[in-house]
Amino acid sequence: MSTNPFDDAEGRFLVLVNDEGQHSLWPSFAEVPGGWTVVFGENSREASLDFIKANWTDLRPRSLVAATETDAS
Repeated sequence: MSTNPFDDAEGRFLVLVNDEGQHSLWPSFAEVPGGWTVVFGENSREASLDFIKANWTDLRPRSLVAATETDAS
């Protein structure tokens, strides 16, 4: 039985971000999907998760943040 590559503690990872500012932990051997950009890595799973925790502090998509700010004004 194979393990999930996203859970591999010994794996090498990238951090991806999309146009909505959402982040994704991504195995470095896998092709980066369309609409996503590499913003960190290649690095360990732990370092990649630390990057996500430090940089993705508002989990709302950018479009929702913009709509909320427009409604508030």
